[in-house]
Amino acid sequence: MTDSPDLARRAASWSGHALDDDRLTLLVNYAEWLITEAIPAGGLGPREAARVWGRHVADSLIFAGGWVTAPAEILDVGTGVGLPGIPLAILWPETAVTVLDRGGRRIRLLTRAVRVLGLENVSVAQGDVFDVADEWHGLTFRGSVRAPEAVGVAARLLGVPGTAVLGLSRREEEPDRSRDLVGVAEALGMEARVVGVGPEILDGPAWLLIMRVGV
Repeated sequence: MTDSPDLARRAASWSGHALDDDRLTLLVNYAEWLITEAIPAGGLGPREAARVWGRHVADSLIFAGGWVTAPAEILDVGTGVGLPGIPLAILWPETAVTVLDRGGRRIRLLTRAVRVLGLENVSVAQGDVFDVADEWHGLTFRGSVRAPEAVGVAARLLGVPGTAVLGLSRREEEPDRSRDLVGVAEALGMEARVVGVGPEILDGPAWLLIMRVGV
């Protein structure tokens, strides 16, 4: 499967959200920024340029599948160079997206990306999610926090109503731990389910854990 913006269209369609030409153009600009600035600065590995759509930009858009309609706000935990927060902010321009990371270098990269892309709905914050005390109605985790800890963070930070989406794996088979994670989430008072994304959508399968409170 060719790594291209077509993957973003497929991912958005799978998630149930529209991706018009203007938003796709912004995603193209972001992908180019990842290749020309983020990768040389060490924000992604040097080999990621060849799969920036399937493994990063389009992959981020599948997180939108956790919501039927665009949420009012999202805290993207451990965002790195803005994944999945920036693609979601482009998809949902009315959603207030806070991209949170601990690293100073990544924060500087994020601040530049937001300025270059002109994203007025994105706020950049430096810090550790374990120090966050506010309630959020939307949370995303893309491999930044160990899965069991992410479930605990979601239970602690989600307001009512609230939805959290955790990226579990890009492997062929559903992760063995996923059922245990569902059980932990339910024990903490959340509804939870594992969702698989078929290999025809991205450049291979993907697995998400969607957790909800009062939805």
